[in-house]
Amino acid sequence: MMPAFSYRLCLGAALALALAAAIAPSGALALPENFDQAIAALQAVGPEGQGNPDAATAWKTLSTAEGDALLPLLGAMETANPLARNWLRSAAETIAERELAAGKALPAADLGAFLLDTRQSPRARRLAFDLVARVDPDTASALVPGMLNDPSTELRRDAVQRLMDSAAELAGSEDRKNAAIILYRQALNAARDVDQIREIAKQLTEKLGQEIDLPRHFGFLMEWRVIAPFDNTGRAGFDTVFPPENGVDLDAAYPGKDGEVKWRELVGTDDYGMIDFNKPFGMLKEVTGYAHTEFNAARATPAELRLGCKNAWKIWLNGELVFGRDEYHRGARIDQYKLPVQLKEGKNTLLVKLCQNEQTQSWTVEWEFQLRVCDATGTAILAADRPETKKAETSRRRVGNP
Repeated sequence: MMPAFSYRLCLGAALALALAAAIAPSGALALPENFDQAIAALQAVGPEGQGNPDAATAWKTLSTAEGDALLPLLGAMETANPLARNWLRSAAETIAERELAAGKALPAADLGAFLLDTRQSPRARRLAFDLVARVDPDTASALVPGMLNDPSTELRRDAVQRLMDSAAELAGSEDRKNAAIILYRQALNAARDVDQIREIAKQLTEKLGQEIDLPRHFGFLMEWRVIAPFDNTGRAGFDTVFPPENGVDLDAAYPGKDGEVKWRELVGTDDYGMIDFNKPFGMLKEVTGYAHTEFNAARATPAELRLGCKNAWKIWLNGELVFGRDEYHRGARIDQYKLPVQLKEGKNTLLVKLCQNEQTQSWTVEWEFQLRVCDATGTAILAADRPETKKAETSRRRVGNP
């Protein structure tokens, strides 16, 4: 007889396939005049209030539309910046609330088809799921297990929680503990939210006697060579080209902010991959540092570099700048930044630039980052010669939640 949890997983997957094959968006839509212009106005919203007056006018136009406008609003979230997504989400929620309050039906079939389209914005798909759950809770519940490995962390969270709940029930019975371990490990494979990861790890290690190498599991890069401090007075270091950017020579010494600087080894031991510049260099301010490592890829493959950092940073892969962000102390979390890259077979080099600013408040002392290599679903890609992870610290004071 098939175990209940396996049956639910199969049911969710089968239902998802059936919906994807059978449901197509409806035909002609009854949309307000100037609908496209209103969408464009919301998508033009920028930081520091840029475009807000036009967006407010556009929001009124969109939020008075009927249920037919929900799918176009959700679709527009894919190309929208975070501020614009908030406006679009608010308009969609306002329409849905009004339609339901009036006893009208939402386009549940079209919402289901949108939900199953992984090309769409993860947050828009989550909103589509929530709307389906409002009108058809049973169908939404049946879909949850099939989302365990969904590209959207917003959607897979529910599936992970369901596995955790099933594992917790089994763990209370001595003869079902092996089954609980299997379910917890499956949940760990899929989990991306730190609160869930912590709880799963706690259950496996403290209650079920399992050993877990979290840095290896998630593909955090732990072994680095670091050099600092270079200057960042007036936050000028972000754009200043210091010697490591012109080529890494691990035997070289350079003039730094307070004298000669050389490369040194820094091996992380944090469960969540944090590489802390304060450990070798001290609590410095207005400084710039670099971290270098090599990644031996078993084969050429698309990948993502996923960074968590609350300092200003830049990343180079094989000497080519991938991305950078000149921003300080606005919080850090696992997978905060997702950077698509192409790994080549064999040795790949990674260089991280990390700037610390002048602020002296206690919450600005962190000068650190966490970086992992994974595929588009967040599954770790490990170096072919990855060494054993050094013993992790027993506690961690700061781990952000995606």
